[in-house]
Amino acid sequence: MRIINVNPIPSSIFEELGFYWYTSPETPNYVADELVVITEAEGEAYYRAANELYDMFIEAGQYAIDHDLYDLFDIPRNLKEMIEVSWEDESHFHMIGRFDFAGGVDGKPIKLVELNADTPSVVFEIALIQWMILKHNKMKEENQFNSLYETLKESFIRLKRLHPYFGKHEEKIPRALFSCLNYSIEDENTTRLFEQIAYEAGFMTDFQYVDKVYFSSNEGIFKKNGEEDVKFDYWFKPIPYEYIGREEPELAGILTDILKNKLAILLNPPYALLFQSKSILKILCDLFPGHPLLLETDFEPLKDKACVEKKTLGREGANVRILDASGNTLLNTPGDYETYRSIYQEYVDLPVDAQGRFYQAGVFFSYEACGLGFRREKGIIQDRSQFVGHFITNFS
Repeated sequence: MRIINVNPIPSSIFEELGFYWYTSPETPNYVADELVVITEAEGEAYYRAANELYDMFIEAGQYAIDHDLYDLFDIPRNLKEMIEVSWEDESHFHMIGRFDFAGGVDGKPIKLVELNADTPSVVFEIALIQWMILKHNKMKEENQFNSLYETLKESFIRLKRLHPYFGKHEEKIPRALFSCLNYSIEDENTTRLFEQIAYEAGFMTDFQYVDKVYFSSNEGIFKKNGEEDVKFDYWFKPIPYEYIGREEPELAGILTDILKNKLAILLNPPYALLFQSKSILKILCDLFPGHPLLLETDFEPLKDKACVEKKTLGREGANVRILDASGNTLLNTPGDYETYRSIYQEYVDLPVDAQGRFYQAGVFFSYEACGLGFRREKGIIQDRSQFVGHFITNFS
């Protein structure tokens, strides 16, 4: 790994921005005071991989729908209609996802680890923080593969073009409500970042915690504003769909009706859950055997090969096991996803630095690849693994 040191951003600036999770008892320095150095060719290769893979995910998603693979994907059956309604109407736009990759630097080939398609994290870090590190160190912002903020703004503008039947309020401006659960400052401030971007794209926006939002099968999505009910055309929520399906089945039914009646659009769309389930990694291998971007994946441990066991709807590195070729556990993480189906993905070494820290690349996708960043850890990459920005150099 090629690493350069940079001057860290003062905590006071982080807090002024609303980035309060820059430190925690487990990770006192969540944002590294170093940058991964990559070449322009390496950055372009990450982007090409994300763009190519997204088209492959669309084909795999259609296969899953055609063959009714919801049970295999651990997707609650009460989400099936909602998923298919959003899939069949191209105006339901997949706002954002994040590909995780192994390799891509030091001559190692790029390999897909997974696609975080429903509620991807580190948006704040890639869109704002690593850009701020460059500015703070008087580096040119062109020396980074990072247009996430601008691309998200273009995606919101694209949404407006897809929905001419919206924006029929008195002010003739589409309305978007941004909601999250009231327990995580990271979720809230990331949600508010999306709200700011949508506002800049020409939406009338508002924020409300999800438990105070009103849903009606026949009327849509509302927020109380004094004695008035304000109706919204779009609802953004960083709440996993499988959680809604299992824990809030009544809401799942109402949201299905809202989509069928064209009363509102959900961001991300429900079909993102097809891409989120790691079962799709097995389908990709079946549809594209031997593809250079894919790692062999199955629902049983791979014979005579080291592999990584993951849960279909596991998140943030929880319930992961690394197995050697004999099936012995080398590393594992705890978590709350043990009831889900396991998938087994061929193990591949991540790039490693002189301190023994492994690096995993993340590439955001919003209509196109648009933002690169890294996480690093001495073991399995998890939610609190250190975030590392990057810097482009032109050496070959």
